[in-house]
Amino acid sequence: MQAPAFWWNAPAHPGWAARLLFPLSWLYASATARRVRHTGWRAPVPVLCCGNIGVGGTGKTPLGLDLAQRAIARGRRPAFLSRGYGGHRPMGTRVDPDRHTARDTGDEPLLLARVAPCYIGADRAVSARQALRDGADCLLMDDGFQNSTLHQDLALVVVDGAVGFGNGQVLPAGPLREPVHSGLARAGGIVMIGTDRQGVLAGMENGPPCFTAMLQQDVGNVPRDRPLIAFAGIGRPAKFFDGLASMGLSPLRCMAFADHHPYTRTECRDLLALAAQSNACLVTTEKDTVRLPPDMRAQVTTASVHLAWDTPAMPERILDLWLGRTDA
Repeated sequence: MQAPAFWWNAPAHPGWAARLLFPLSWLYASATARRVRHTGWRAPVPVLCCGNIGVGGTGKTPLGLDLAQRAIARGRRPAFLSRGYGGHRPMGTRVDPDRHTARDTGDEPLLLARVAPCYIGADRAVSARQALRDGADCLLMDDGFQNSTLHQDLALVVVDGAVGFGNGQVLPAGPLREPVHSGLARAGGIVMIGTDRQGVLAGMENGPPCFTAMLQQDVGNVPRDRPLIAFAGIGRPAKFFDGLASMGLSPLRCMAFADHHPYTRTECRDLLALAAQSNACLVTTEKDTVRLPPDMRAQVTTASVHLAWDTPAMPERILDLWLGRTDA
């Protein structure tokens, strides 16, 4: 399913569909408020959550990968904790990217496990205990800001600068999992990824510290003498397509699928046939590539992504808040 267009209306004009859904939004927000009031298990090591207030892709996974690599550079032994959306392995399973597939563990854990050990499960405390037994000395939650099973020593709210908090309404009237004010009250920091087009950071001088970064894509050796067909099944496919455009690439077609979409053999054949008709090169995201059949991956160009911080001090400040100062 794709997010409805009215979710991205201006907060002052959420639209009639959103207004009709206000009663259901109140119920959803109330359930979230009850859940986050619970105190989760407190791990004996520092726990950082890279989460968000809304649904969809904001850049949480690239942020987590960046911070984990920086923690490793400091001599720490981080481990990722992920829900493993769409997977079916038992809680606490350690992800093995050489053995598991996206159908086993979800797509994001396969990417995370390339950098540091990753454990999946809705109960983050179960995963945390397994990570500690395996030698982790700090934990990083990929999503889970509203998950109360594990105490979060530092929680970062990640915001997509292009859409901000959408129409400002809670599901199903809008894209939010909880009201902005309640989410920011629990946050230890805000990470704005991309240009703040919605003015989210305006007037936050007395709020949590704000950090800013840009997502940068790299399509590697994509042939410049052939047309492109881009496809993506991520939280906001337009972000991927816009990134290609910013690199001067103009795909013949941009095909959007639902987030975490499991590609079928038929869909793969259709994509390959479409590319063959125009002698085009298929290009997609890293998250999509791990959901493709292995024999399809060699026929697709994968665009990698990384964070470019506005200042080098920003991620180091986050690590200081999470792990303690390096000179302590």
